[in-house]
Amino acid sequence: MALPTAAARYLQVKHFVLERISAGALRAGQRVPSENELVRELDVSRMTANRALRELAADGVLIRVAGVGTFVAEQRVHAHPLEVRNIADEIRARGHEHFAKVATLDSVSAPRELAERCGVSPGAKLDHSLVIHFGNDFSRTTPHEFLMQAAPLQRAEHTVRAVAPEGRIRRLLKLEPGDACLLIMRRTWTHGRIVSVADLYHPGSRYELAGTFQPR
Repeated sequence: MALPTAAARYLQVKHFVLERISAGALRAGQRVPSENELVRELDVSRMTANRALRELAADGVLIRVAGVGTFVAEQRVHAHPLEVRNIADEIRARGHEHFAKVATLDSVSAPRELAERCGVSPGAKLDHSLVIHFGNDFSRTTPHEFLMQAAPLQRAEHTVRAVAPEGRIRRLLKLEPGDACLLIMRRTWTHGRIVSVADLYHPGSRYELAGTFQPR
C-alpha cells in the first residue's frame, strides 16, 4: 500500500479544516486547531500543518493573528448584480441564522424622486419599511418573502451605486466614518405594475457583486 505523499498530507489537512467549517463545527471568528493540535490529531508534520493553514489564509478562508492564533474569516457574500435574492438566503449561505429587526414600518407621502421610481403621482401614499438584517439569531419572514408570495416576481431592475451612507444608515450598520457602502436600488414588477422599490445598503467590506456574461 502506497504511503501518502507530502502533497496529499497537506491537502488532507486543508480538507479537514474546510470540512469542519462547512459542517458548522467552526464558524466565523472561531479559533481553528493550532499547528500542534493538527500535528497530534492528523499525524502530520508541523511543516505540513503550517503550509495548509498558510494557504487557507491566503485563500481568505482563515485569518492568522501572530501570537494569538488562527481564526475562521468572515466570508464575503457574492451576489450576481442582476439576481433578485432574499437577504435571508444570503445570510444563511454564509452559515448564519437570519434575524431581521424592523426599525420603521409606516406609510409615507411619496416625494417626486420616489414617486418617479414607483410609477405613481407625487404625494401618493406608499407603504414604507426600514429593516436591519442580522446573522446568528432566530429567523423570521422578511418583506421579500412576503412579496414573493403576494406578488410573484415577473421583472426586476437594479441600479448599483457606491455611496457614503447618511448618518442613520451608518449607525444602523455600525459603520465607521469613511467606510464604504454599496447601495443597490431595486424595483420589481408583477402583472405590469411596480410592486416594490427597495434601497439595499451593504457594508462594502463584507459584500461584493459578481456575475458572468456570455455573448450569443
